[in-house]
Amino acid sequence: MDAVSYPLQIPKNVMTLVNLRTEEEHVDESTALMQLLFMGAQDYVIELYKQGRISLGRAADLLGVSTFDVIAIARERGIRIGAAEEHQEKSRETAAALVI
Repeated sequence: MDAVSYPLQIPKNVMTLVNLRTEEEHVDESTALMQLLFMGAQDYVIELYKQGRISLGRAADLLGVSTFDVIAIARERGIRIGAAEEHQEKSRETAAALVI
């Protein structure tokens, strides 16, 4: 993973969360802060994809994971991405009509 240093002032309430995570996950503060930052980044990228503002491939690139992982991350967060049920049904109907 490529990393860059960035000066940052962190709100006290966020540091409270970082300290809680260090205790719960048995990691140091730096690791806990990076984990929380990445969790937020995942949520943001999934939301961009859900809104159609970026492609599935771009979402995977931004998160450094596969497209299947992006879908799994969204599913873990209870976010349904992909075609809506009515679009899926229309596709099934079209496919069935073409087969006949």
